[in-house]
Amino acid sequence: MKNKSYIGISLVVLVFGIIFIPKIINRITNGTVVQGNRIDGVSNHKNKEVETGLVKIGPAPKFELTNQDGKTISNKNYDGKVYVVEFFFSTCPTICPIMNKNMITIQNEFFGNPNFGIASITINPENDTAAVLKKHAEELGVKSTNWHFLTGDQKYIYEIANKGFNLYAGENKNANGGFEHSGLFALIDKEGNIRCRKDQFGNPILYYDGLEAKGVKAIIEDIKILINE
Repeated sequence: MKNKSYIGISLVVLVFGIIFIPKIINRITNGTVVQGNRIDGVSNHKNKEVETGLVKIGPAPKFELTNQDGKTISNKNYDGKVYVVEFFFSTCPTICPIMNKNMITIQNEFFGNPNFGIASITINPENDTAAVLKKHAEELGVKSTNWHFLTGDQKYIYEIANKGFNLYAGENKNANGGFEHSGLFALIDKEGNIRCRKDQFGNPILYYDGLEAKGVKAIIEDIKILINE
């Protein structure tokens, strides 16, 4: 009986070898050891940061302010949109005109795309009322309905800038125009997260230079990436 069992087992092994071993060898040769839906079983997880190369810094601060048309605008108005945030003031005699010009370039690049927006927040709301901001927008050549020039309580705005974004804004009587602020642009993704690329050393740049052509080119490239996410 034992001999018959051994013979039966040997026949099963022999049949298995004849049928399956050539297939296994063929898959190894062709590099298709894992095929079909079993590939999904290995890993179907995608890491957005690895996929896009853009770092997620954290959630952008929430805000609720008044735009150039006198309408209440909050971060909720930008849900599902990629948008850029800047801090400025309309009477700024130094860096703001450069920032505004560069922001117009960004606007024109994405004009007509409902998935993109801009938030320009004044740091001198006492002067920059909705009416003043509306005139300022018209003079700049703003045409996007998703570009809001925002004003409100000064203390509240400074908290958004200094504590929320960690982008400096403040009064300084010795500075040209009486105020100081950063010339950087913040990039926000569709889910409300601050995003950025890495520098040549692999460190997050955090924000984009709004004064130099290199920074404008970089943010335009990264806006396109986020819109397509």
